[in-house]
Amino acid sequence: MTANGDRVRFPDISPTAWEHPADRAALNALRRIPGWDLVLRKLVGLFGEKTIRLTFKANAVRVTDTQYPWVHERLLTVCDIFDFDEPPELYVSQTPLVNAGAVGLDRPFIVLNSSTIEVLDQDEIEAVIGHEVGHILSGHALYRTMLFILLRFTFTRYPLAGIAVRPILYGLLEWSRKAELSCDRAGVLATQQPRVMMSALMKIAGGSRGEDLDLDAFIAQSDEYLEGGDTLDGIYKMLAALGTTHPFAVVRVAELRNWIDSGAYETMLNGDYRTTTDDEETPYSEDLGEAAAGYASAARDLVDDVGKRVGNVTSRVASAWQRND
Repeated sequence: MTANGDRVRFPDISPTAWEHPADRAALNALRRIPGWDLVLRKLVGLFGEKTIRLTFKANAVRVTDTQYPWVHERLLTVCDIFDFDEPPELYVSQTPLVNAGAVGLDRPFIVLNSSTIEVLDQDEIEAVIGHEVGHILSGHALYRTMLFILLRFTFTRYPLAGIAVRPILYGLLEWSRKAELSCDRAGVLATQQPRVMMSALMKIAGGSRGEDLDLDAFIAQSDEYLEGGDTLDGIYKMLAALGTTHPFAVVRVAELRNWIDSGAYETMLNGDYRTTTDDEETPYSEDLGEAAAGYASAARDLVDDVGKRVGNVTSRVASAWQRND
């Protein structure tokens, strides 16, 4: 069955079909932080669904079939592809930063920054909508809302409370970066044009109005960032990402390419993907095992990389010492 021409629909798809293993591992680790449940209950009780919704509704336009009708049509298309019967509300907010978000507690909704519509083309906007719908279907909106509250209110209005919840904040930030990798995959599945999602990421990183950008050059930049540098550069890269809610765009492009090259994307297009029925039949411990394996693999790669770089430095030092002798 298809939607919008030759695009494949995914009936009864489970969000775990596109979720990055590190996303689930990070969220599981976050839930183990002492005080997690208490902070969650306090934040939800303090702000509530209505307060959160009003915060975003106050200065935004709700998308309908008469307000930004083409955006509304793209939202319906994405929801149809993901077999999502209740399209979320979508708002456009006047904001200079090219970005979007899915927030809310009981009924999550999407906010598109107005600059996103100005900089990205319509297909790229649809990829972003697919990304945000992915967040909602994966149950990310609650935790992203918590992160928004902590970043926007807690540290400015309640500095002492901010110190107390700092471990939870850093845990949320780590999870948030991994969750973005999951939902970039959802954006690809929505449009079924990988380069469209990558192009959207490129423009979010540095796209200016009216400029023709070269995606292949950006992909080469991504390779250069990931492969270049010494051990100290690797440490700087890690530290630079610690306080961010999103991975760097070049990293996201590389992760998407790895996922596509693995064959997982093509397999899903051919109808072989995890459904909600599979979720019911698979013990949760198996999901955690897969997530832990994903993190362990990434950690091994990091250690191996550092080991190789240290080995190279040691060899150069040894050679220089021998020449001096």
